Amino acid sequence: MSGLWRFPFPKLPSSAALRTAGIYTSGALFSLGFFLPLDASIYSKHRSGGNVHVTIVDWLPLVCSMLGMLVINSIERSRLLADNFSYSGGGVAWKAKLVLFMGFALMAGGLAGAATVLIMKYVVPGYPWPTLGFGIAGVVGSACIMLSSVVLWVSQNIEEDYSYNLSL
Repeated sequence: MSGLWRFPFPKLPSSAALRTAGIYTSGALFSLGFFLPLDASIYSKHRSGGNVHVTIVDWLPLVCSMLGMLVINSIERSRLLADNFSYSGGGVAWKAKLVLFMGFALMAGGLAGAATVLIMKYVVPGYPWPTLGFGIAGVVGSACIMLSSVVLWVSQNIEEDYSYNLSL
């Protein structure tokens, strides 16, 4: 196999229960990753005694992570493995790997951005715990969305014991 990756993809186990559990786990991680920053935002607006609130700057890394998740989960595993020339010219596997890389770069940028917001907005000024939790919620949220994306992509690409081939 020529291309960007020199290591073969591992053979994933074939189990419908494992696939279903992975999809549900991914959904739970995504909801945790979204609702932790949302909870911090609501808490900062209504209960926080200080003048520090969650703003759009705190939400931008989470938006980057969500966009990366959408990009990554739009790529099928079959596009990465087979380089056929039937879809939009040649080099489909190379294009799919490039798009997958861009998705992971978006998610990594979201996680790095959340860590930067945590450090620059909450740690450097030396805010105490309830306010520091706003930045921690952003980092944990971006990390949960990144992990959710990986779990969803792997679980959706688990080959089932049976598959229907509808070709004429």
